[in-house]
Amino acid sequence: MGRPPRSLLTREGIMRAALELVDEEGADALSTTRVAARLGVKGPSLYNYVAGRDEIIQGMFELIVAEMDLDPAVRPWTTALATWARAYRATFTAHPNAMPLLAARPAQSVAALQVYANAFAMLREAGFPEDRLLTVTMALKQFVMGSTLALEGHPLGTAPADDLPPGLEPFLNPAPDFREQVFETGLALLIRGFRDELDDLRAQQPS
Repeated sequence: MGRPPRSLLTREGIMRAALELVDEEGADALSTTRVAARLGVKGPSLYNYVAGRDEIIQGMFELIVAEMDLDPAVRPWTTALATWARAYRATFTAHPNAMPLLAARPAQSVAALQVYANAFAMLREAGFPEDRLLTVTMALKQFVMGSTLALEGHPLGTAPADDLPPGLEPFLNPAPDFREQVFETGLALLIRGFRDELDDLRAQQPS
């Protein structure tokens, strides 16, 4: 197949090629040169559409956010948080190689910021004070992102059994779905903590 003409280059096409590259080869493979090669052009051609690697990473994040099924109308707020957390995790799990690039990046795209705006509006409606909106939202996001960083393999890695202290049967015989159990347990505890905090705040309000 011949190289596509340069007129076929688009910003979205560049971002999709970058995400496919990272999905297939890992975060270390990402470069403008490698992305350009996938598109059949020279690296400098990309700079007519993107400023550089950082913008490509931001664009990849936009694509991942767009894959999420985040219904802003879900209520009550406890169900909304649980639903959104599972949607985030499912989408991040589909792109595990991208996580090292995205985990520490601030939200900058309109699409990502709209997700935060919807979350803040829902928490305000539930009764959370303004100074708790970011804390609650970021605590949930960081928990979800952390849960996607180790999705495969044995929890002990390659540690030899004869070097282990006694009493580690849960490590040695984990349930096949133990990572799902960990996620669901942590999510339930987080939401319960948020609910208890909101109940305490309401109890402190003058009647």
